[in-house]
Amino acid sequence: MDSMKPLRHVTAGVLDIALHEAGPADGPPVFLMHGFPYDIHAYADVAPLLAAAGCRVLVPYLRGFGPTRFLDAATPRSGEQAALGADLLALMDALRIPRAVLAGYDWGGRAACVVAALWPQRCAGLVSYNSYNIHDIARAMEPDTPENERSLWYQYYFHNERGRAGLAKHRRDLTRLLWQLWSPTWKFDEATFARSAAAFDNPDFVDVVIHSYRQRYGLEPGDPAYAEIQDRLAAQPVITVPTITFDGADDGVRPPAAAGAHAHRFAARDHRIVPGVGHNMPQEVPRVFADAVMELVRAAH
Repeated sequence: MDSMKPLRHVTAGVLDIALHEAGPADGPPVFLMHGFPYDIHAYADVAPLLAAAGCRVLVPYLRGFGPTRFLDAATPRSGEQAALGADLLALMDALRIPRAVLAGYDWGGRAACVVAALWPQRCAGLVSYNSYNIHDIARAMEPDTPENERSLWYQYYFHNERGRAGLAKHRRDLTRLLWQLWSPTWKFDEATFARSAAAFDNPDFVDVVIHSYRQRYGLEPGDPAYAEIQDRLAAQPVITVPTITFDGADDGVRPPAAAGAHAHRFAARDHRIVPGVGHNMPQEVPRVFADAVMELVRAAH
């Protein structure tokens, strides 16, 4: 249960980022980016597979999670996509990694997509769960189907102060419920959940989460420090790097998309639907996720 220790701390941008590192220091670098409400242990079985294959594996805690901390109390606790992408880029810079394969899902997949879209020279390949994972904020208020809207209840809950108070008061019960709803066929045990849930005790967790789910709908402004990045993302830029995308057939957040649904957002993409998998793909089917990463690592080297 302690497979993601020890942790390393790196000053990067506005954060002191805690991360797990595995594999040879001179191996091809791979960043594995977790989502909400998860943590680095989503990759507890993926990281050893990649390290054994010779990769330098880096698994950071996102802002607001685990031991990662803001350096300045005055920094806005933003959870917007531009901030997540900027954090990943700053970490690559701090580690002096010019180019890497980027892989992730949910918030972490969004960070990887942002870097791949805006700084393609830094991305040797992209593995993205739920395909093109960059918000189109200008169209955020366009309604989806009633069935899809129902699965987003937690987002609308977080739009008001009752939701903020509920997350603060019941963060373990609420996040456990999301795990169950989003991955209905994944039978995780309480120890597995508790190992990740410790990351939600971060003092900035609630603020970052609430801002993320309000800003993406245009209900709160973003951090002005990332306005230029968000302006570029508003154009919904094409991702030009080699990409493998996945959807889980049993994803309780976003139903699988047809292969061509996001094709115009990629220049070189292979889309795959994984049967029996919910939203937390790397923890549910680590071998499938690791194999996709290795496809891109081999292609880049």
